Amino acid sequence: MLYDGRQIEPSWAFRELGIKGSSIVTWIGPMRIEKDKIIDYEDRELDIKADEMIHFIVEHFDCQPADIRMTYHRQRLFVMIVKDVLAELGIKTRRSGDDLYIGEGKLSVSIATCSNSSMKIHFGINLISEGTPEYVETVGLYDIKDDFRGDIIERLVSGICENYIREISSIEKDITKTKVF
Repeated sequence: MLYDGRQIEPSWAFRELGIKGSSIVTWIGPMRIEKDKIIDYEDRELDIKADEMIHFIVEHFDCQPADIRMTYHRQRLFVMIVKDVLAELGIKTRRSGDDLYIGEGKLSVSIATCSNSSMKIHFGINLISEGTPEYVETVGLYDIKDDFRGDIIERLVSGICENYIREISSIEKDITKTKVF
């Protein structure tokens, strides 16, 4: 499935996949975002594209009204979880804001936004560097590790999703057990 920016719209998982409530949806596919679908003002004139990525769409409905600051906090938490899971698989990355790098090569893209009803995060990890903009030095997981396929990709995706869900759930449990003054 192509990531084209529509997936960051509110309730996409419900409208397209029948998933109600907070969710993480993931798939492997290309990315091509038309200029009118770019939501980061700094990126409006850039080409945002890649030939093969692992995509994650995270949507939360638990904070009403939706809170952009909370969304960015969760995005950074998500990025740190991705960094940790990659490290467990022997891939050392460097984080800068919401992006991950291997050496000087940019490994990921990410955006956080919210609507009146939900908070959304898109996070993409390059599997290959082909098809990315020529003006950005990029790297893909397949570029650095030949055997990074099938079972390892499944472990990566499952590890990221499970750790993120566990972290959010743990925060919710901590909230319910804490005396507030």
